[in-house]
Amino acid sequence: MAKKDVPSKVTIVEVAEKAGVSLGTVSRVMNNDIHVAPDTRERVAAVMREMGYVANRQARGLKGSRTNVIGVLAPDLGTGYIGEILHGIDTELGLHQFDLMLFTTHRTAIKEANYVANLVKGMVDGLLLILPRNPADYTGILTNANFPFVLIDHQGTGSLCPAVGATNWQGAYNATEYLIKLGHKRIGFITGSMDLGAAIDRLDGYKSALQVHHIPEDPQLIYEGTFFQPDGYAGGSALLDLDDPPTAIFASNDVMAMGAMDAIRGRGLRIPEDVSILGFDDIPQSAMVRPALTTVRQPLEHMGRLATQMLIDQLKNPEKGIDRVELPTQLIVRDSTLSPKDRAG
Repeated sequence: MAKKDVPSKVTIVEVAEKAGVSLGTVSRVMNNDIHVAPDTRERVAAVMREMGYVANRQARGLKGSRTNVIGVLAPDLGTGYIGEILHGIDTELGLHQFDLMLFTTHRTAIKEANYVANLVKGMVDGLLLILPRNPADYTGILTNANFPFVLIDHQGTGSLCPAVGATNWQGAYNATEYLIKLGHKRIGFITGSMDLGAAIDRLDGYKSALQVHHIPEDPQLIYEGTFFQPDGYAGGSALLDLDDPPTAIFASNDVMAMGAMDAIRGRGLRIPEDVSILGFDDIPQSAMVRPALTTVRQPLEHMGRLATQMLIDQLKNPEKGIDRVELPTQLIVRDSTLSPKDRAG
């Protein structure tokens, strides 16, 4: 008897969409997490059974064989930044008949290390780590065990770590230079978490642009944030409360820029007529806010897809050398930036 055609690969994104839940909820159901409401768990499980997702994973999970599952560690699921990278990962995994097992670390280094320690015991074939908190704690173990992994958007981990990132320094430099050429000399900067290479590179790019254009660096214009939206509001408020406030604010990611926009409006100021605002990442929401946000585009979905391709290449060719790729950023000019008005007028 002829074998039936194998149905097309079902992805975690398709399960989440049909069940009307987030990717994280599907992942928690798959991993028997207790923090899922019973009715939600049953609805997701029913969709997985209907679409054949559970059967596919069980059939491949035989002892001593490949699981055809890739583990993904993400700091959280609350931003478009993570969502765009995950979309790229899931799309590429689907093309290669792999499943995705998603874990959120909530930006806790010890939790991240514990997940890695458990996942390498055979639960997954390889790991993708998005914006890892402290990869130095475990990359040596992964490397020595020849366990395939790729870091996404992290710098400073040494040449032995396969990684995909973006030109954070250049992106921040170009954005700051753009504001300077508009006529801004008082430019506030809200950093990301300074234990992450991306945040350090963006701050350094900002500082370098000021130096090249002979604008003195003012420590009061730099506010340390953590990449979360409330820090954008707090940072924007602190900068606007200065005796000599900035005419432009550059936030290290889009969600903090949106928080700063709320702070500006809260003081009865207009964007961009009174204060220009600029972000970083170009998440989908940045084009939807009003005014539309000028930002630095990272190719987030492409980063996810490329990292996945690199990981699958490691699985197929274990002896292949280490790849480290930096994708270019691009300044996207929208409606939130303008030449500063004549304040003396």
